[in-house]
Amino acid sequence: MSTPESIAAETVNFYRPDPYIKTPDMRSPEYVQMSTAAAITLGLVRGWMHRTDCTHCLNLLVTYPEGCRANCSYCGLARHREESQDYADRNFIRVDWPTARYEDVIQRVRDGADRGRFERMCISMITHPDSDADTLTLLKRWVEAVPHIPASILSNPTSMSRDDLVQLKEAGAQIFTVALDAATPEIFEHTRGATVDSPHRWDKYWETLEWAAEIYGPKRFGVHLICGMGETEQEMLEVCQRVRDMGGHNHLFAFFPEQGSLMEAWSPVPRAQWRRVQLARYIIDYLDGRVEDMRFNAAGEVVEYGLEPAELEALINEGTPFRTSGCPGRSDQDTVSACTRPYGDSSPTDIMSFPFALNERDVAVVRRQMAGESVGTFDHDSD
Repeated sequence: MSTPESIAAETVNFYRPDPYIKTPDMRSPEYVQMSTAAAITLGLVRGWMHRTDCTHCLNLLVTYPEGCRANCSYCGLARHREESQDYADRNFIRVDWPTARYEDVIQRVRDGADRGRFERMCISMITHPDSDADTLTLLKRWVEAVPHIPASILSNPTSMSRDDLVQLKEAGAQIFTVALDAATPEIFEHTRGATVDSPHRWDKYWETLEWAAEIYGPKRFGVHLICGMGETEQEMLEVCQRVRDMGGHNHLFAFFPEQGSLMEAWSPVPRAQWRRVQLARYIIDYLDGRVEDMRFNAAGEVVEYGLEPAELEALINEGTPFRTSGCPGRSDQDTVSACTRPYGDSSPTDIMSFPFALNERDVAVVRRQMAGESVGTFDHDSD
């Protein structure tokens, strides 16, 4: 016969966000949160994803009942949401993040629950006093138990020292990333800094990127950037060029307002702006293009990409620049992200970052979007 204690233990082996029940007390390193796509891929959540059956990256997030102590104005995990939702119930990049025992997650991967589809694992840190140490603990356990799947770290520079980056590298982290998010110091300050009662500082983030370039080396570090928070296309691409010149890669997200965040009333990034930035970022990251060779109009919009017309047309037809950008799979030569983040920055009815290869009709609608047409991706077959 089960005791109340055993029943309580059973209820927190896996927790799916539910605002109608009391949230269990779960904290890292015993517990981790994971993206809904990862939970579906592992068979922990029943569901299907439009035109893709899985994600190739196991995205994990450290978790604590106290939550993230930062207050970024666009983020679903921000401190200002703590009065309306418990931390484990908050959505992040617009999807739920179920919580599971870390050892159960590892065992499922070792047992092949993902059917060999995971090509990378990523641990995302938050602003919390225990996040640095617990991330290191989680990483060491992963490398010990699942050495065939490389690990990335999505860091929290605010709480980190140079020695922290060294320790993570020595423990087995292959790629180190920084969620800069904002393309200018002014936007950073007004969305992540003291203006919104948040602890992050632009200079510290760039200092951490410089450490990452030194410690991890070329192609082993990257930056997250959110397109559509008030920057021009030229400003965004100048940041991409700066990161590329350091040896890193740029991982783009389309701004898509998070319900309950301070920026929930903002409009999503315009489609034409997003597609132009995606294309130019790919040229910078993978074709050795230079932002100085591109041409911009008075509004800072890309009007020339620095490629010959035939080369540009072939690249657009290929469709790869419009796929999700992020850490690669097991091969450094991959130009397609293992971290597909299905529908993390848009609705499946209007895809911004394609988590699958584009077909001819997808490319056709991307071209129409680049031309300024207000057309989504779900119903274009009937257009």
